[in-house]
Formats: sequence, C-alpha cells, structure tokens
Amino acid sequence: MKRRPGESDDDFNRRHNERMAKKKAAREKIIATKTREQGLLIVHSGNGKGKSTAAFGLVLRALGNGQRVAVVQFVKGKWETGERSFLTRLPPERIIFHAMGEGFTWDTQDRARDLAAAAAAWEKAKEFLRDPGCHLVLLDELNIALRYDLLPLDEVIAELRSRPTGTHAVVTGRNAPDELVAAADLVTEMTLVKHPFRSGVKAQRGIEF
Repeated sequence: MKRRPGESDDDFNRRHNERMAKKKAAREKIIATKTREQGLLIVHSGNGKGKSTAAFGLVLRALGNGQRVAVVQFVKGKWETGERSFLTRLPPERIIFHAMGEGFTWDTQDRARDLAAAAAAWEKAKEFLRDPGCHLVLLDELNIALRYDLLPLDEVIAELRSRPTGTHAVVTGRNAPDELVAAADLVTEMTLVKHPFRSGVKAQRGIEF
C-alpha cells in the first residue's frame, strides 16, 4: 500500500489497519471452510537443491509434535549424512531410520544390485506405510528408483493411496512421474537458479550432507 500525496502518518496508519482488518476477515472466512483432516501425499521434486532438506524439516516438525516417524532412503545408504547421524540417536519409538541405498546407478554400475536394493527398501517402506502408528513416512529419493524402473510404478502408487487415513507420506527426488504428481495432495518443485557446484565449490558437510 502506497502513501497518498500529503497524507499524514495517522491517516496512512489508519488506512493500513483498515486494509489489514479486511484481509484478516476474508482469510478467516476461507479458513472456516477447511474442515477436513487427513494424511497427505507430499512430493518434493525438481532440479533444485532442497528436496530432502525440506522433507527432513517435516520430519523435525512431526517429531516436535510428538508424532512417530519412519524414514526409508532409497539411494543414500552409503552416505553418512548429518540428518542420519542426528536422527538415529533418537529412540526407535520416536523415529525409525533405514538408509538402504547402494548409491546412484552410475556408482554401482550393476543393475541387478540396484534392483535388489530398491526392492529391499520398498519392502521396508510398505511395512511403515501400512502401520497406522506411523504418522509420517519419508521415502527419500524414491523418485530416483522410479525413474530408473527399479520399482513398479503402479504398485507404488497403489500402496501410497491405500495407506492409513492419518498417515502422511513424503516422496523426494528429481523427475517425479506424472502419475505420482497426479495422485499427490501437495507437490513442490524445487527450481535451480544458482548452485555453487557450478563455480567449482565441492559438496560441503552440513550443507549437502
């Protein structure tokens, strides 16, 4: 809101307060119509950094609200990440953390090994998705496994859709399949604008892992 020519501070503040009061009333009217509560299917995708970072923010938020969390990582099993180091110190009644990846396909260079790792991680994921005691299930880098056809997409989506009503599921990774995006309740695409890696800066502890 811009100040009118010659307008006093008192008049400007009064107009501001009146405008904010109208916005608040309109906002409260919209919020009053939102009455359903349900578990959400959340997808973080895109080429920008921050997909898993944002997902682990949801993990911390759930833990802070006394909810039980399960994490299954499909690619990062070999990486010692800060979130894994910290979260695995918490008691298992709060969070269960399984890092079951073998690295990216260009690291393993062994499709049979990739298929076996993805299948094992998916079996563990299904266990948590079917457990009504898990309030939030993070399937980190599941999109990578789907992109390389390491898991049957139809089965994955069916399992995600059939989870208990109160369970939130979060899926991360680039190139989320269109079918998964269509099934999701909330989709965020991280857009790459600028990254230090392109300027010769290596991945740094506490930022990338």
